[in-house]
Amino acid sequence: MDKMITLWKFNDVLSLSYKIDSVSIVFLIAIVVLFACSGVYSIYYMKEKENLKRYYIVYMLLFFVLCAMSCAGNLFTFYLNYELMTLTSAPLVMHEQTIEARLAGFKYLIYSLMGAYCVLFGFYVLNKYCVSLDFTYGGTLNMAAVSEHQGLVLTAVFLMILGFGVKAGMWPFHSWLTSAHPIAVSPASAVLSGVIVKAGAVGIIRVVFFLAGKDFIDGTWVKMAWMVLILLTILMGSTLAFFEPVLKKRLAYSTISQVSYILFGLVTMTDVAYKGAMLQFIAHAFAKCALFLMAGLMIKISGSVYVKDLKGIGRKYPLLLWCFTICSLSMIGIPPTGGFIAKWYLIEGSLNSDYYNFPWSGPMFLLLSALLTAGYLLPIVLRGFFPGEEFEDNNIEKIKIPAYVYVSVIVLTAMAVLVGICPGIFVGGGM
Repeated sequence: MDKMITLWKFNDVLSLSYKIDSVSIVFLIAIVVLFACSGVYSIYYMKEKENLKRYYIVYMLLFFVLCAMSCAGNLFTFYLNYELMTLTSAPLVMHEQTIEARLAGFKYLIYSLMGAYCVLFGFYVLNKYCVSLDFTYGGTLNMAAVSEHQGLVLTAVFLMILGFGVKAGMWPFHSWLTSAHPIAVSPASAVLSGVIVKAGAVGIIRVVFFLAGKDFIDGTWVKMAWMVLILLTILMGSTLAFFEPVLKKRLAYSTISQVSYILFGLVTMTDVAYKGAMLQFIAHAFAKCALFLMAGLMIKISGSVYVKDLKGIGRKYPLLLWCFTICSLSMIGIPPTGGFIAKWYLIEGSLNSDYYNFPWSGPMFLLLSALLTAGYLLPIVLRGFFPGEEFEDNNIEKIKIPAYVYVSVIVLTAMAVLVGICPGIFVGGGM
């Protein structure tokens, strides 16, 4: 499974090489399932939109780029596909071609370029101090050379974490996400939140665990600064989502918080927390993709982007709201969903660590975030099913939703539950 395939060798350092490992498998599962379900959903949702040919061409290009990136065997190959991912995903953000869509796409590109420059600096430094840029668990640093320039290498690694953290929505580089997700068409929002933001997390995994090595970073100022940023992001994302009245923007803030759970598992640097991060990776991908797809349907049904106008939607569309409920429970971390088992491992891994006060402060932040998540998702469910006796459902339009659209949503919802029931199917071998 770990056999390297080199397609092109530019010189002794740079080569276009691919291999499949445990990280690749988790990412590929998310990519294939999400793109398939969002693609089926697009047949219905996009049928009245313009420039459909361009949309589907870009959609498939992005799919192939993401598959190639997930199987990258070294830093050069990963970085090349990572930047191609940015270029192929930006047109999906700007598809509607409104002023707001163009501004959101431009903001996405600017933030992505800022992150790319940080990663490029780290690329240059690691090239000097790594024996090889091939991804090898445990790291490839030449410790004899690093000992004299440890500060420089740590700075380079931290800049790479920040650079990849831009895509992952890590504070303070998160604002592109709440601009791009709400303005993009719903299937594009689902892909952005389910897969694109995870690419940043994969980049961090490759740098921390497969190039620098967690032993090199553990106990340093890099771990401390990274942990503080993650905890701030978790709390900030959940809090802003709680007060956000626009449905898709609320889900975008939720993504900022939930993806930081993955980063929390990585920075904890215990085997249990790492497994929790991988489970959160896949569970959030399924649940959040489904939530964005359902949000698109709810907006189409109600004719409004605001949460307050979704009252009573469960009376005419009970199946839709039941799927929304199950995915919301996964986001909160209620058994038997994937979100529960992921958060269980994250908290256990944190409690097993001995890094300053983080063994207790980390779980505290996660539990507080879970309460806030319940506070901004469950009211949608309760008002949807129980709008009150005085409610009149004239504003809820009864439109015919094809069976295949429901199938795509049900499959994602079922997968979010399956992660919780059979986590070993998705994450079985640890690192």
